[in-house]
Amino acid sequence: MSRTATIQRNTAETQIELTLNLDGTGAAQVQTGVGFLDHMLDLFAKHGAFDLSVEAKGDLHVDQHHTVEDVGICLGQAAKQALGDKVGIRRYGHFTLPMEEALVTTALDLSGRYSLVFQADFPTAKIGDFDSELVEDFWQAVAANALCNLHVVVHSGRNSHHISEAIFKCTARALRMAVEPDPRMGGVPSTKGTLSS
Repeated sequence: MSRTATIQRNTAETQIELTLNLDGTGAAQVQTGVGFLDHMLDLFAKHGAFDLSVEAKGDLHVDQHHTVEDVGICLGQAAKQALGDKVGIRRYGHFTLPMEEALVTTALDLSGRYSLVFQADFPTAKIGDFDSELVEDFWQAVAANALCNLHVVVHSGRNSHHISEAIFKCTARALRMAVEPDPRMGGVPSTKGTLSS
């Protein structure tokens, strides 16, 4: 069965359609109107081996916040929906990834409960015209809507672009591990018998 979900979100601030295939090949078609976010989502799809399609129109005349956050909401909802009852998955994922001088560790648990720990300092307030603080806002939205525990720790980094890129690649790799089938464990990977909220 294909683990694919499509989410549509229409508000006064954004109109988004996002499709995620957890068992893809890394193909991405992303148009959000925010160039840096498009770049990060391309990296996320490639390193997660996810197929990802995003079409977003937001109130960019205000700023980029609503678009970035709402795309994160849709990505989290799509991951949760595509996973279904989570039977047979590894559940946990982790990765440590270098990107030039930046080094990032991500660990996550598809527990059905939300928690975010985000330990990252960006040397600059902007990455081009993109607000650095939106990286955390994006992953907060993903974790809250995927209902997962997400820990992101930046060990080192001098360049804000490198730090952000490492976070997106690393989190994709950790999620890829967590959603993979576990050949040694049948059923839901929990002594409670469920990983739903």
